Amino acid sequence: MLQAEGLAAFRGERLVLRDVAFSLAAGGALLLTGPNGSGKSTLLRLLAGLLRPAAGTLRWNGEDALADLPTHARRVGYVGHLDALKPGFTAAENLAFAARLSGGSVADALAGVGLEGLADLPGRMLSAGQRRRLALARLGLTRAPLWLLDEPTLGLDDRSVGRFGGLMEAHRAGGGLVVAATHLPLPLGRAAELSLG
Repeated sequence: MLQAEGLAAFRGERLVLRDVAFSLAAGGALLLTGPNGSGKSTLLRLLAGLLRPAAGTLRWNGEDALADLPTHARRVGYVGHLDALKPGFTAAENLAFAARLSGGSVADALAGVGLEGLADLPGRMLSAGQRRRLALARLGLTRAPLWLLDEPTLGLDDRSVGRFGGLMEAHRAGGGLVVAATHLPLPLGRAAELSLG
């Protein structure tokens, strides 16, 4: 489904990535590892279509993935370092738009990350770990087949990491892909690893 060949990227005038290649079939997972500054987040931004490669190609089912950016954007579910939540909206309201687009259930999404009792709490009242879980609940509502995750377990306790592992495995069982940048072990079975830097 997803194939990278000879990808290179600059940040400013610094070459951060070069000759990056990998291939993921339906249900596949790839862990991006390496020290800070090695290009993990840059590669995720490139895979999301937020950054153009300086060289190389990214293919989706054999076609140039970045030739039609609006189409590619519909394939991508992205969770970065920031949780992208509206602090004045309740937990449920923060998920309502994603649920409407996907036809999913806000209540089920909240229950999937253990936040069912906090549906009416404003985002500004949530702890850092609860905000991260809410961002992951929104990801779980998306129909996007390609999940791009930048340090997805940041702020999560062990139980929440386990729940998130179940969410990722369910996504993969349905043919979805996961590419995750991480410094910590993730509950992702049968994942390939790409070490950067």
